[in-house]
Amino acid sequence: MKREYVMGNGAIALGALAAGVNLVSGYPGTPSSEIIETIAKYPHDNVHVEWSVNEKAALEVAASAAYSGARTLVTMKQVGLNVASDPLMSLAYVGVKGGMVIVSADDPGPISSQTEQDTRAFADFARIPVFDPSSPEEAYQMIQDAFDYSEKYNTPVLFRPTTRVCHAYASIETKEDMCAKAYEGFVKDSKKWVIFPRLSFANHAMLEKRNVQLGDDFSSYRFNTVEGNKDNKKAVFASGISYAYAKEYLKDYPETKLCKIGTPHPFPEAFVVEALKGVEEIMCVEELSPYIEKELLRVIGKYQLNIKVYGKLTEHVPASGENNTNNVAKILSTFLGLPLSESMLDVTDAPKLPVRPPVLCAGCPHRASFYAVKQAMKGKRSYFCGDIGCYTLGNAMPLDMVDTCLCMGAGITMAQGFHWTDKEGKCFAFVGDSTFFASGMTGVVNAVYNEADMVLCVLDNSTTAMTGHQPHPGTGINMMGNVVDKVSIENVLRGIGVKTVVTVNPLDLEKAVETVKECAEQRGVKAIIFKSPCIAITKPNKSITINDKCINCKKCIREIGCPAIIVEDGKVCIDKNLCTGCGLCSKVCPVNAIGGECNE
Repeated sequence: MKREYVMGNGAIALGALAAGVNLVSGYPGTPSSEIIETIAKYPHDNVHVEWSVNEKAALEVAASAAYSGARTLVTMKQVGLNVASDPLMSLAYVGVKGGMVIVSADDPGPISSQTEQDTRAFADFARIPVFDPSSPEEAYQMIQDAFDYSEKYNTPVLFRPTTRVCHAYASIETKEDMCAKAYEGFVKDSKKWVIFPRLSFANHAMLEKRNVQLGDDFSSYRFNTVEGNKDNKKAVFASGISYAYAKEYLKDYPETKLCKIGTPHPFPEAFVVEALKGVEEIMCVEELSPYIEKELLRVIGKYQLNIKVYGKLTEHVPASGENNTNNVAKILSTFLGLPLSESMLDVTDAPKLPVRPPVLCAGCPHRASFYAVKQAMKGKRSYFCGDIGCYTLGNAMPLDMVDTCLCMGAGITMAQGFHWTDKEGKCFAFVGDSTFFASGMTGVVNAVYNEADMVLCVLDNSTTAMTGHQPHPGTGINMMGNVVDKVSIENVLRGIGVKTVVTVNPLDLEKAVETVKECAEQRGVKAIIFKSPCIAITKPNKSITINDKCINCKKCIREIGCPAIIVEDGKVCIDKNLCTGCGLCSKVCPVNAIGGECNE
């Protein structure tokens, strides 16, 4: 064994390697992205690692490997589970042979997501088990258990770390020799592996019986625990990171009964019934939905117990957002009639944090792309449909170029809906290069087939930028470190049937604006590929400067909102520490006062 200081996602990755994982697939999404990146960095002989084109593809690649007896890990964030839900629901009925763990990292807050989605409820919906780790140390051990349970019951299992577990750091003991598991290979059996209604009917009944057995099995699972005075009439139930917050407060009150639920579904009923003996009141602390709270109410009703339950449903715990050490301490101190801990962080006198809305980076080519479309469409009724990625930030003032953002790939199809409700308006869809491959191509096929009138703007910055610059099919490299043929977005679009496909550098503003005008006047589906690399993966030019011609009109600030253009002592100037020398501002300046290189 060796000790390593790792992020929670790293602990999950090392736990999977320790479990003998054979295949790892996924799609990047905060807070889960570092799991695959960690596996790729560690020795992983005989382990296939890939960033799949989307979560559905990742799950399906892993499914067939699991049918072969291989151990497989699939990673995504909670909204990615929606994309993977089609194969997941069927896979729950079909089952697996090799252990299959699907990491769906939840994002309470939400900090970097569209929704506060609770994977525990999805596990219940899919009728498969879910593991809910409360720390990186626990995650390392628990994911190994998850593989074992998956193989024992021939079922895929969900693994639900939340942001604070994924991004926390801890020192953990890990195996030194991590070898991939040997497996039998695929054994043909169409009665088992080919899903038909008759098989589904039989397997659904089997699932319900199996989940009762699993719940009994989970009742003796090592991460379902009771701490403190077991005869206490008041009990605290918690799970995930909320358990860590509760334990932090209760360390000064060891007599308090604290019950941890590490496997929310199937609910460990026998364990809970035993834990409830002598209890008259319960406080349930969890994120996000009142899942455990409802399960406790079900068990209490089933056994006709006289116990009061407090939590989200009674408004004693916030119904949305993250928990933290302070709010959990307040909740528990009120419930237990105990004083607040002296170690509780007092922030009553802390100054308010400055408002810092997310903005596109200085030199980001997306700013130039949005500005080119905005200039070209001045005075014309237009619809600008955005998507998920860095370019969602095009909604910020002064660009104000994102009218809608729903989910990955939706911008392309939503632009079509606007066309059918307003055939005189100009409809634009913005999508990134990675998102185009992940979920954009179907929408383009739909547009061509149904004869929509729209302009597709592919913002190609040669990376998956927002989640940490992961490769994608258009970058020419994969997670196995192999150089591969790039998939050409232009060729894909022409193959689909888009007749007008133009590639332009958005930083060539004059040409970019003219290209947009020309495409907007044509009928049918047109595509503009705004191609310029992300400023974080290319070497920036030297900072430019503002000369004495400047009339301080601030048009550069009002028009493009680059964070490198600031006002000091009432005068517009450029922050040389931020400026990348992209030159967009020089094309906006009405008196040609911006240009050249900074001499400092």
